[in-house]
Amino acid sequence: MGDQTIWGLFQRNYSRRDFIKFCFTVTGMLGLAPVMVPDVIARAEERPLTPVIWMHGQGCTGCSESFMRSQTPLVTDVLREMISLEYSGFLSSASGSRLEQHRDEIMRDYAGKYLVVAEGAVPMENKSYYCNVGGIPYATLLNKTIEQAVAVLAIGTCASWGGIPAALPNPTQSVAIDQIITAKAVVKIPGCPPIPEVLTSVIIYYTLFGKLPPLDNLGRPTQFFGSKIHEACPRKPFFEADQYVEQYGDGGSKAGWCLYKLGCRGLETFNSCAKIGWWQGVSFPIESGSPCIGCSTHNFGDNRSFIKPIYD
Repeated sequence: MGDQTIWGLFQRNYSRRDFIKFCFTVTGMLGLAPVMVPDVIARAEERPLTPVIWMHGQGCTGCSESFMRSQTPLVTDVLREMISLEYSGFLSSASGSRLEQHRDEIMRDYAGKYLVVAEGAVPMENKSYYCNVGGIPYATLLNKTIEQAVAVLAIGTCASWGGIPAALPNPTQSVAIDQIITAKAVVKIPGCPPIPEVLTSVIIYYTLFGKLPPLDNLGRPTQFFGSKIHEACPRKPFFEADQYVEQYGDGGSKAGWCLYKLGCRGLETFNSCAKIGWWQGVSFPIESGSPCIGCSTHNFGDNRSFIKPIYD
């Protein structure tokens, strides 16, 4: 599957027109200028899909569940036409020794060409046997898997920062991916769960351009983590006018006023929730009446003050 192109797979079930429409969509998703559409089309026709190995560490599988609910594009289209997902404990049809054997084959046949998606934190206590796959500690298996990988995509807050598994008192001594992996580039896509289209966009960007997208100083894609949620929040005018919701269900709540006094973390949280939204952009927590809890921030697991303003 790793030698197929996006256009090659599209031809099986879709028309050339559908393929062109897809390229327009991808150009917008990646934040590229419209003049880049011809280049995206040419690359989608010629460049082979990037094999992806999806590893699962200490987490709740919420990141995979989020990915399954991708709407633009649909996850079925992502899996059939956009990426070459070769290994996943959640999505692969095979399991057990046969699946582990296939992972080894991909690592050998596509050395230096595959991406690793790492979901969940890495427990280090008790020789890391708190989380293992086939009797092998996750930390050991992850280090082995990334040896010939291009880069690691740390998907979700647990993989990016340690998240809830690493929250105090952290009995399993869980750590973020980049605390045990230093020899490879680590792209952080935090969120609990992360926005599914962000992961898809990073993989497609690498497939089309043969390099990782621009990253900030913390390793996050600037296209999606370059600004705070507050900057694009639809309730921002009420914040600037000092009009706040005092309690759930009050008049300000019904009028769509700012949720700052309910503990909203939009002022300190870098993410694209306010720009992309969820479920085809239908809504996101703040728009639906719930304050942002800062699930993509590094201190999310230890945050005990969701109901208090962050600067009080």
